[in-house]
Amino acid sequence: MEHIIARLLHDFEHGHMSRRQLIQSLALTATAASAAGAAPLAAAAGGTGFKATTVNHISYSVADYRKTRDFYADLLGMKVTQDDGKNQCYLAFGDSFIIPRNGRQGGPTPLVGHVAITVENFDKKAAKAELERRGLTPREDQESYHVKDPDGFDLQISSKEMKP
Repeated sequence: MEHIIARLLHDFEHGHMSRRQLIQSLALTATAASAAGAAPLAAAAGGTGFKATTVNHISYSVADYRKTRDFYADLLGMKVTQDDGKNQCYLAFGDSFIIPRNGRQGGPTPLVGHVAITVENFDKKAAKAELERRGLTPREDQESYHVKDPDGFDLQISSKEMKP
């Protein structure tokens, strides 16, 4: 989490994002951290919530995905995977990855599209039932479900099999 915030601040300080974009990105990061922290509390209280294990990936729109790809590959040694040569690629690091995409989620202005959280012992059928029990409307996507958090951000609950 700390490295994500440091990267956001670096991008802001070097003019790669506006103050508004920084605040939006920090809010989404805090939301993801809150969701990850709330799951163990629900489990400890006897709830049937999920237990987050890691940030699976972050998907976001950029002005030019090739520049973003080259920047992160060069600066942080991220491995470029699944590059479609036109609109997006996956940049893998550790057990996580980022997906920079050309303006498909809000235009040319950089914008976080969604944050995916890997949960322990993900069971697709049980996950859908739990999300619906909580009054959420899950949208299926591969080995995962997307829901809206209280602020309207797209949160993806996923299995650990969801890899770049």
